[in-house]
Amino acid sequence: MSEFLTKILELDAALELAPLISAYAQERKRGAPRQPDMFYAETLLTDRTAEVIGAYVNGKLSAFCTFFDLPETISGKRVGHVDILYVDYDARGIGVTKSVIEALVKIGYERNWLELQWNDPNAVQQEKIAEISHLSTTASIRLSIGIHEEHTKVQ
Repeated sequence: MSEFLTKILELDAALELAPLISAYAQERKRGAPRQPDMFYAETLLTDRTAEVIGAYVNGKLSAFCTFFDLPETISGKRVGHVDILYVDYDARGIGVTKSVIEALVKIGYERNWLELQWNDPNAVQQEKIAEISHLSTTASIRLSIGIHEEHTKVQ
């Protein structure tokens, strides 16, 4: 059985993160394989607005999720917004996506987010969101995780 560790990545994870970013770009854009870009991984990990969750499977970084903690204008609260969740090909189908989404929801509770927004999750990600939240999902996700649901619409 695989052992998962999910945590927010710091600068020292750049060397492990760079190949995953390249694999994600290759999967999305096709064409020639990209070379890992250590400088970009370091830039992402030190960005003043983005945060990156990493999922380790048996000690190897196998997934990453870039997200933002943003102000919500109407309520004055904050929301989480997922940009990318990528799971390495060899780690798919063993629960990594669910583990990362659960970590995002936990962060949301800790930070008292009004909701977790995700504009374009893929079919597997939608299925895991529905499983965790007990909600039906659509291509544009607005998952209420906070206690202030009267201010949100859940699709």
